[in-house]
Amino acid sequence: MPVSRELLDILVCPLCKTPVTITNDEQGLKCSTCKRVYPVRNDIPIMLIEEARVEA
Repeated sequence: MPVSRELLDILVCPLCKTPVTITNDEQGLKCSTCKRVYPVRNDIPIMLIEEARVEA
């Protein structure tokens, strides 16, 4: 997994403050409330609203 379990336990969506989960392809972190997916690049989560894409 590109993001450590400890980091994943504390990361939240910067927009709505909901905890995020790793996507199936492990290339992003998804918020279940606002449906934004934040990219993970070089094992670093990019938790910027303007970098996120919205998925259904």
